Amino acid sequence: MADVLEELRQQCLSRGAAGIKGLGRTFRIMDDDGSKSLNLQEFHKGLETYGVCVGMEKAKQIFTILDKDGSGTIDFNEFLEKLRPPMSSARMQVIKQAFQKLDRTGDEVVTIEDLQGVYNSKHHPKYKSGQWTEEQVFRSFLDSFDSPNEKDGKVTLEEFVNYYCGVSASIDSDDYFVTMMQNAWKL
Repeated sequence: MADVLEELRQQCLSRGAAGIKGLGRTFRIMDDDGSKSLNLQEFHKGLETYGVCVGMEKAKQIFTILDKDGSGTIDFNEFLEKLRPPMSSARMQVIKQAFQKLDRTGDEVVTIEDLQGVYNSKHHPKYKSGQWTEEQVFRSFLDSFDSPNEKDGKVTLEEFVNYYCGVSASIDSDDYFVTMMQNAWKL
């Protein structure tokens, strides 16, 4: 039964670091009633819309695994947590440290305002050549963590973690991942 969940995970990860995050955004769009949960039909439609081909039978199996209380619905966040490759506490801790460094206002959302003074746009090639303004460089930076389907210029901790889950899946060593994050974010 867990094999079908692993198959879905691999299809998402094959889309790169933003694969799981993009599926999460697709599900939010499919949530017509705003309940932050999906029934089986919405779940299957979301998978198809995102281009993940598992078929209705496998979709039912995955749905059953995720519908812990048997209510006939699955919660977005529970779904995304189950879908993410497991990460050690050391990896989660360093990801949260990086996010907190970026989130200067402490409102749990990283915006262009948060990046000013933390991220130096002056060395970006398009800024240097005059093609982009500082704000365009910041927006491009945020877009790399944001969903491919709905770029709103805001990055939540969940989106940041989802992005790094994809990166984490391709790195075997915890020590290497932590060192990479510490160097990248100057932690």
